[in-house]
Amino acid sequence: MDVLSIGNSFSEDSQRYLNGIAKTDGVELNTFNLFIGGCSLALHYRNMLSEQREYTLQMNGESTGFKVSLKEALLNREWDVVTVQQVSNESPYYDTYQPYLNHLVKYIRECVPKAEIAVHQTWAYEQDSYRLNVELGYSSHTDMFKDIKLSYQKAADEIDASFIIPSGEVFQSIIANSAEKVHRDTFHASLGLGRYALGLIWYAVLTGNNVKNNTFSCFDEEISPAQIETVKRCVEEIYAKYSRKK
Repeated sequence: MDVLSIGNSFSEDSQRYLNGIAKTDGVELNTFNLFIGGCSLALHYRNMLSEQREYTLQMNGESTGFKVSLKEALLNREWDVVTVQQVSNESPYYDTYQPYLNHLVKYIRECVPKAEIAVHQTWAYEQDSYRLNVELGYSSHTDMFKDIKLSYQKAADEIDASFIIPSGEVFQSIIANSAEKVHRDTFHASLGLGRYALGLIWYAVLTGNNVKNNTFSCFDEEISPAQIETVKRCVEEIYAKYSRKK
């Protein structure tokens, strides 16, 4: 399976361990990320129009060092899945998605008509952080996520996406069930537990495989056995709520 994310640092976080998790189960899953830090749907749309090599191409959680255009990446191979997402600070507000999302997805479908289009549901900022309380004006991370979830569901419906990858909901579940820290700087995923949780939910949704017995353990930051079990349990519970279109 070949997966291309038209994203930013949040898809970078999500893909860090994904290839390794799949390999542990003997599954070939190649992941590619078009990286620009803080890239919004509006900027992806402008890059689509310009056809300039604005993106750093990442493969299987590592930078290749190559700069590519959106068109070059899309036409590079027969993608199985292409994911789209909004930048984190605009994710709660659906009016920031359009008209860019519709134009972008139309372009994707013209370039790779056989690919499934997935919506990557990003996550809320850390409770009591400056970004949450001051920059966005939320008093609670649960309120921010409520708006994020509504916006991504609307986006998925609008573009007739094949499925949603519920990264944000997994983070909410981990926080609610164990109070584990999933952020590293109040908004990006922590290098260990956070990125691991993202990799597992992506793997579950993309492949349909059960994560319970996956033994991947090559982390950039230590994760305890108890934390691994917590993450697996939360991923299994959230994955059960989401289904792919056949």
